[in-house]
Amino acid sequence: MSQTLREIAEQLQASDKKVQLIYAFNGSGKTRLSLEFKYLIAPKNGHEDGSEIDQPELSRNKIFYYNAFTEDLFYWDNDLLSDGGSKLMIQSNSFTDWILGEQGKSNEIIENFQHYTNKKLTPLFKEEDEVQDHRKTGKKTYPSVSFSIVTGDDEGEDGVKISKGEESNFIWSIFYTLIEEVVAVLSIPETAERSTNQFDKLEYVFIDDPVSSLDDNHLIELAQNLATLVKLSPKDGPKFIITTHNPLFYNVLFNALKKSLKHRLTHNEDGSFSLEQQKNDSPFSYHLHLIEKLKSASEQNGFEKYHYNFLRNILEKTSTFLGYDDWSDLLPKTTDGTSDAYLKRIVDISSHSKHSGYELSELSQDDKRVLGFLLRSTANKQYEFPPKYQLNFEEDK
Repeated sequence: MSQTLREIAEQLQASDKKVQLIYAFNGSGKTRLSLEFKYLIAPKNGHEDGSEIDQPELSRNKIFYYNAFTEDLFYWDNDLLSDGGSKLMIQSNSFTDWILGEQGKSNEIIENFQHYTNKKLTPLFKEEDEVQDHRKTGKKTYPSVSFSIVTGDDEGEDGVKISKGEESNFIWSIFYTLIEEVVAVLSIPETAERSTNQFDKLEYVFIDDPVSSLDDNHLIELAQNLATLVKLSPKDGPKFIITTHNPLFYNVLFNALKKSLKHRLTHNEDGSFSLEQQKNDSPFSYHLHLIEKLKSASEQNGFEKYHYNFLRNILEKTSTFLGYDDWSDLLPKTTDGTSDAYLKRIVDISSHSKHSGYELSELSQDDKRVLGFLLRSTANKQYEFPPKYQLNFEEDK
């Protein structure tokens, strides 16, 4: 069913589920959906276009969200003129001033950051007095953070510019630390006994694609930790919506959050969107999703050139899993049992053409016939591990 992002946001809001998981390819509208959902939960006068990244108090009290705009709060000052070292600037906003100042969570942020990066890499927050009309307000502000690292001789190097992946980890650590605080505070039943009442009206936590630059082991750990945190959240606490393009991250959450509602978000060719509920009990598998897309295109005689990319992706993933040296080993063989060079060349040319941007997307009837043949062969074949990995068991005597 074709929908607008506003309609999908309303569908998510209407659910009574504690957790909703959404898988979507990059570019499918996950970030725009998170903003649309924010506008729905905490509307302002006029409709924002996403250019304002500071989270106002009303919005912050009702919904916390992590998305690409969260990372836009940070930018680098490399101080090339005076060679004073690099520092990560923090745009003036209530979000970081609140968690670092009022909540005082810098140590927890550092601990979470170092857990997923490097124990010797330390963020150093700069603290200043907030000044309005040339007078101190009594509050603190945090305009930047620098990084130091302990070198091999136990001496420190300051002003280190961290990698993009480490930067994403750092920003996620700030948000994750905040959610830890939210869960801890709201787990106290009596509101009068809580250390703060700032979270009492919090309705939603929307997380759009947390750190994807991690290796698989750390990504699994992050997903497990997030799932544990969600399950620790009280039943009358905020609801969680988590979107991702990463199949591994999604599948770990799928298995850890059994009672969650699972969806797949699709950006349709006509510009509309679809949110399909996953009704089976199996985690999402990217290669199976591609086979579904190919099957649908085959049934509608709608093969286009990019479908060869789908087929090649399936063959590459299958060959990697089984341990074949080349994905072409999975293609149908010739009558004498050797690899069919013609079929391999067809897939190669159709999926990796250097001039694809200047070519028509339509396929000839012969190309469609070959693609259909390869699809049937791929989907119906019972693959085996290569002979060098197979075990020969003698019958019991």
